[in-house]
Amino acid sequence: MRVGLAHHFGWAVAITASADHQVVDRRRIELIEPGMPTAPIHHEGKPLDDAAAAELVARVRASVARATSASLDELASALREPIISVSLRAWPPDFPEDITVQRRAPYESRADSVMYRQVLAGLARERGWTVHCYDAKNVENQAAGILAERAEEVLHGPRARFGPPWGKDQRMALAATIVAAGCRAVPGA
Repeated sequence: MRVGLAHHFGWAVAITASADHQVVDRRRIELIEPGMPTAPIHHEGKPLDDAAAAELVARVRASVARATSASLDELASALREPIISVSLRAWPPDFPEDITVQRRAPYESRADSVMYRQVLAGLARERGWTVHCYDAKNVENQAAGILAERAEEVLHGPRARFGPPWGKDQRMALAATIVAAGCRAVPGA
């Protein structure tokens, strides 16, 4: 089974597909524990100095790791076959680790999102799953190229079979599993 994820702050759409690209599971998974700020770099409230921001990010990251781990375990246990790969939206490989740098442009607008993807990738690797990264702008076209005449049926058919929700996030996550089936993992991504 291949899992494609379209993440948001605190949650993600997870689409699991079989080797023949059939959707076998679709769900929303939680990526953070309740009550935690979903965007610690864009922290709302009292302004934080760099040390306090770093401490907040560390607490949020730990919460994300716990919640995401539980969500991935729940997904894996619901499937009849093992997960072999997870596909995530790509992030810049040279994205800074330093919180002080992340709080400045151009990084501050992407830092929270990158944190979720990094945690997801690490947890997937801990489980022995291959991690694939995809370009959200092009993944549907790439999948359509792979599927050829089956593209419409595979990418849009689940909406007719399962009903809503089946929109851009779901199609993108499914497309990512299709592209991943024909790719190798990106080392260190």
